[in-house]
Amino acid sequence: MSTVTRRIVIGVLLALVAAVASVGALGATGRVVLVHHPVPGRPLAIVEEVPGPETGPACPLDARYVDEQPEGLRPDVLRAWERLRAAASGQGVALCLNDGKRSTGQQRREFEDAVRRFGNAELAARYVLPPEKSMHVKGIAVDVQPLGSAAWVERQGPALGWCRRYLNEEWHFEYDPAYATAGCPAMLPSASGS
Repeated sequence: MSTVTRRIVIGVLLALVAAVASVGALGATGRVVLVHHPVPGRPLAIVEEVPGPETGPACPLDARYVDEQPEGLRPDVLRAWERLRAAASGQGVALCLNDGKRSTGQQRREFEDAVRRFGNAELAARYVLPPEKSMHVKGIAVDVQPLGSAAWVERQGPALGWCRRYLNEEWHFEYDPAYATAGCPAMLPSASGS
């Protein structure tokens, strides 16, 4: 083996060791979480610090809301969102993604703001969960607006794996491919379960 080839091999090995150490360090800090992917044997790394958009253009149906890009959603959830939006469009219904993926930091800010508005963490958690409990942070939840569009998702979304989860949030939907066959789980009174 020539000296140049040996240097290249050593460089590649060092880069590989550095990459593995980086993922290990992120895993130890909780910033990378390996979760089961619906395809057996294929884990999917979710980096919970990957932010979603902070905002988006005005929803063309109702300017009180935005229509974010679905950036940061888990890849299977993004594909499911695109199928849902296409199905809605095929029936003449437009969906605005008022809120999708949030990083841990984004969710923490949302939760702290809710605590200020509602006066305590218990009341705030009925509408905004802390980061470690939020499905927005995991990249599997979307908030659909306006409410007429959300009502369509509530009726038609389960066949595509989308279910409304909370009685007090008509706009909040979570994706699980099992919902398409098993049906939606019972709704909780609120995000806190009470």
